[in-house]
Amino acid sequence: MDTWKRRTALYVVGLIGVMLGFTLVYDYGMSAFDGRPRTFLEALQVVVETFTTTGYGSDAKWESPEMLLLVTVMDITGVVMIFLALPVLLFPLFEEAVSTNVPTTVENDIEDHVVICTYTPRGETLVGELDTWGVDHVVVEPDRERATELYEDGHRVIHADPQSVEGLRNAGLADARALVADAADEVNTSIVLTAREVDDSVSTVSVVEEPDRERYHDLAGADHVVSPRRLLGESLAGKVTTSVSTAVGDTIEIGQDFDIAELPIHRGSDLVGRTLADSEIREESGVNVIGAWFQGEFESPPSPDATLDNGTVLLVAGREDQLQRLKDMTLSSVRQFGHGETVVVGYGEVGRTTARALDRAGIDYTVLDHEDKPGVDVVGDATEPDELRAAGIADARTVVLALSDDTDTEFATLVVGDLNPDVEIIARAEQTENVQKMYRAGADYVLSLATISGRMLASTILADEQVISMDEQVEIVRTAADKLAGQTLGQARVRARTGCTVVAVERNGDVITDVGPDVHVADGDDLVVAGTDDSVDRFRAIFD
Repeated sequence: MDTWKRRTALYVVGLIGVMLGFTLVYDYGMSAFDGRPRTFLEALQVVVETFTTTGYGSDAKWESPEMLLLVTVMDITGVVMIFLALPVLLFPLFEEAVSTNVPTTVENDIEDHVVICTYTPRGETLVGELDTWGVDHVVVEPDRERATELYEDGHRVIHADPQSVEGLRNAGLADARALVADAADEVNTSIVLTAREVDDSVSTVSVVEEPDRERYHDLAGADHVVSPRRLLGESLAGKVTTSVSTAVGDTIEIGQDFDIAELPIHRGSDLVGRTLADSEIREESGVNVIGAWFQGEFESPPSPDATLDNGTVLLVAGREDQLQRLKDMTLSSVRQFGHGETVVVGYGEVGRTTARALDRAGIDYTVLDHEDKPGVDVVGDATEPDELRAAGIADARTVVLALSDDTDTEFATLVVGDLNPDVEIIARAEQTENVQKMYRAGADYVLSLATISGRMLASTILADEQVISMDEQVEIVRTAADKLAGQTLGQARVRARTGCTVVAVERNGDVITDVGPDVHVADGDDLVVAGTDDSVDRFRAIFD
C-alpha cells in the first residue's frame, strides 16, 4: 500500500471513529441534559449534518449549556476534519493526476544497451560517454522522485528495484551488452548476484567505494570491479611524477613511432608566460599541437595568442623523439626535485593511494591529516596556516590536496597559495561542478572523482574507446569520412568547421602522419581524428 492509500485509510477510519463517538455523546446528552431522547440513527443524522455543513443539526435550538458546548466542539471538529482532507486526500490525488508517470519497463526494441543501476555523478559522466558513442542505455532508479527528475530531463529511465529479478528483466538485461552496478558496496553485490540470475552471459561492472571489499564483488560474480578512489589517488600521484620525470608517460599509439600524448607545463618551465605562437614548440620539437587545456577548459585548436602557464596541458601528436623534446621543454629549468618537497594533505583512501604511488616512484613526501594514524607525519587542519607550515609548505614544490570535502579543498588551496606562491597545487574534486572554483582559487591541476571514475567505467564497457583523461573528454577515433574523398583537408576546412584535428591518414595499410592542409583524401582512406565529444559529433555529422 503506497503512502496516499495508507493516509486515506487512516483518515477514513479516524473520521468514522470521531463521528461515532460524537453520535454516542450526542445521544446521551439529548436525554440527560435537554430531555429530548433520540434514537442512535437520529443522533447520527445530526452529527453528519454538522460535519458536512449541510445543516447545524435538525434538533436546534439546544437549551442546556452542556449541549451547546457539545455542538460547538462538534462544529469546530467538523471544520478541522474538512481541512485535514485537503492535504491528506485531495492534494496528493491532484499531484498524482498531473505528475509525470515514469515507465517501469523499457520498450521492447532496445538491445545491445547498457543497464545503469542508480544514477550518480560518475553515472552522469558515463551517460555522456555512451551518448557520444551512440550506445543506448537505460537507468534503473529505485527512488521515484529521482527517477521522475531524470525522466523529465530526457533520460531513458525506469522506476524499478535493481536488486530484484523483475526490475532487471524490465530493463531488458537479457538483451544488454553490460550492466553497471553503481550504488553502495553491499547493494552493488546484490545487483550483480541478481544479474547473474537473470542472464549469466551479460558483462557486469561493479563500483566499489572501499577497495578492501573488492574480493566480495569478485565473489558475487562481477566481471570487472572499478575502484574510483584508488584510480583518483594514482592519477594525483601521476601529476607529481610527471613533473620530475623526463619520461613522456602514457601515450596513444596511432602508427609506428607516432603517438598522441598530453603534456602538462610545469612551474619553472621556459614556456610559462609565452604565447603559443612565441613558444616555438613546433620549430623546436616538431610536434603538432592538437589542443590545450587552459584552467581545465579545453580549446581545439588553441589560439596562437593564448598564453601558456603552469597548469596548461598540451595535447600533441608526434614521433617519440619529438614528444621527448617537448617533454624536456615543459619541465622546470631551474628547480630540481629534492627531499621532502611534496606534501600530501589528507590521508583517506585517495591520500593513501597517492602516497603508495609516490613510494613506488621513489619520491619523498610528508603527510598532513587531521587524525593521528599510521602513515601521518603531521596532525593538523589543512585550512590552518600554522599547521600547514609545520608540514613544510614553505619549502614544498608540490602539494597534493586529497581532501574529501570540496569546500575545505577550495579554502586550503587559497591558504597554500598564500603561504607559498611558487608551489604547484594538485587538487582532488569530489564534484565536477567545483572544478572551476578550485582553478580560480589557484590550483594548477584539478582532477574530479566523478569524471575520472565515469571515464573508467566507459573505457571498461567500450573496449575500443581511446580517451585522454582530463576534465573534458578528448576522443581519438578512426573513421572513413567518405564525404571528404576527393578533397584536401584545407579545402574541406575540417578544423574550422568541426574543431577536430586530423592526426593521421591510414591508406592501404600505411599511416601518413605528416598531415597538413594540402593532404588529399582518397577513396578508402581512414582518418584518425582527435577532438572533444561535441567536435567529433560535428565531424561525424558533416563528413561520415
